[in-house]
Amino acid sequence: MILALLFILLMPLAIAGLGLIHQGLGRSRSAAHTMLATLCAMAVAAIGFVVVGAAWAGYAGGASHTFTAGGVRWDWLGAERFLGGGLRHVNAPVAVRGLLVLCFEAFAVGIVAIIPISTGSDRWRLPAVCATSALLAGFTWPLFAHWVWGGGWLAQMGTNFGLAPLVDAGGASVLHVMAGLTALSVAWILGPRRGKYADGIASAIPGHNIVMVLFGCLLALVGWIGLEEAASLLFYGAGAEQLVWVMVNALLAASSGLLAAVLTTRLRYRKPDASISANGWVAGLVAGSAGCCFLSPARTIFLGVVAGGLVTWLVEWFEMDVLVDDPGGAISVHGAAGLWGLLGFAALDPANGMHGAHLLAGLVGVATLLGVMLPLIHGGNLLLNRLVPFRVDRDGDWQGMDIRELGSGAYPEFVIHADEFVPR
Repeated sequence: MILALLFILLMPLAIAGLGLIHQGLGRSRSAAHTMLATLCAMAVAAIGFVVVGAAWAGYAGGASHTFTAGGVRWDWLGAERFLGGGLRHVNAPVAVRGLLVLCFEAFAVGIVAIIPISTGSDRWRLPAVCATSALLAGFTWPLFAHWVWGGGWLAQMGTNFGLAPLVDAGGASVLHVMAGLTALSVAWILGPRRGKYADGIASAIPGHNIVMVLFGCLLALVGWIGLEEAASLLFYGAGAEQLVWVMVNALLAASSGLLAAVLTTRLRYRKPDASISANGWVAGLVAGSAGCCFLSPARTIFLGVVAGGLVTWLVEWFEMDVLVDDPGGAISVHGAAGLWGLLGFAALDPANGMHGAHLLAGLVGVATLLGVMLPLIHGGNLLLNRLVPFRVDRDGDWQGMDIRELGSGAYPEFVIHADEFVPR
């Protein structure tokens, strides 16, 4: 339990790293807004989760809401007390473990809440960021987290349906796909930045600080290791040898994703693209998350290579063909790479020779995410958009979110806002 707590203490570095990546990939005129939005999203998510969401997320062996249909008992929602009150009335070992799960998930939901900020860069209002974070932490994320990590029906498919349970040791689906789907919903509601699609053609808007982006990648690696170690311990009882492999596999997944992106962009554009390569690093981490404590190094490298190569195509596909403006690439890096990691791990997991059962469980998980959680997330965000408008006014993204919402810029003395990249 002490070891789990130490790993949890590393998780804020993942938030710091992602925050630096997101602000660096956006315009300089919105850098301070992006970082403040990151802190606000984390703060709102942490409070919302502890007050309400933790009761719905629950934990394996805790109280839950169930119903019976088709002769199967469906565990669909936690039934703990709000504000962690139920943990004060159980024996000490269970209470300590429950509190550690609550602590871990309070940081985890903060990571989920901040990832869509990169998609909404330059145009997503701070009040709307906070409102979305509150909805995410209070209901939508705890619902799916309970199904996978809290002993819910996806974790019980082996008992109820004769399949393997859905295994997600490091949060590929619970954290990253949920964040990617939220980012997709936000992109649909916000629309593109002004000047992004003049005459129906996408204009490149480069990130303003790639050095900070690459530094953020290193911070994210350390935080990722803490996240995956803590999740593997708390939800899957990983042993000492598995914990060592978590650290090795995180490094291998990030490295292979980065190198795949560097090579792919070198072949496609004649020179490596630093921002897409950084996305490859994070995509590799995401893809390796599901099986972080179970897969061999060779399988982890394979997952990372595919994720790093895939993200270079998907970022361009969303931008050029689907016309979805995603400055930080969160939909591809977290959503698509998370789906690949979940399915790839299910197909490669050698446990008990149950490849077919694990793959089918992974497909059920993907279908649940796309068929249930995406409509739920998007419906909730559409309703929020009516109450708290997401999009800044017409001139806000051109003027910059720093000036528009904060009253001052992040770099008042030495950065000139140049618009030669986009037409007016």
